[in-house]
Amino acid sequence: MPALPDLLTIGELGQRSGAAPSALRFYEQLGLIRATRTGGNQRRYERAALRRVAFILAARHLGVPLEEIRVALATLPIERTPKAADWARLSARWRRRLDERIVEIQSLRDKLTSCIGCGCLSLQRCKLLNSDDKVAARGAGPRILYPEGIDASANVPDASSARSLRASV
Repeated sequence: MPALPDLLTIGELGQRSGAAPSALRFYEQLGLIRATRTGGNQRRYERAALRRVAFILAARHLGVPLEEIRVALATLPIERTPKAADWARLSARWRRRLDERIVEIQSLRDKLTSCIGCGCLSLQRCKLLNSDDKVAARGAGPRILYPEGIDASANVPDASSARSLRASV
């Protein structure tokens, strides 16, 4: 069996990891992976970068922001591949967020099925767009800004006040 090369080109890393070379350059810019440079300034990646890229892609698939991934990877030595124990420790932080997203998505799904076919798209009745509008029960208008309500006639000048306003301008 032939020996595997110690360093991978960006194309090889991209092909093996499934990440686009542009993404790999971006990950490098963010400090998520590290490349060395040849005399011709070409990038070369340690084989450990394969596991780090897999880690990044798995975390991104879970919806973890790149900044959180960067913080998590900063706890690992860059010269070695993340191991299963590393993933278990770091992913435990993200499990709660994933569970919360599952609940939100299930709720969205349930609200969506109540809306299929009605075509109302009413912001007053729609369980999907306006499910928790408790302020609507207090009446129309900006109830949070004006809890006692607005007297619409108070903001409409009568004819004599309109004339005096024009005269003063």
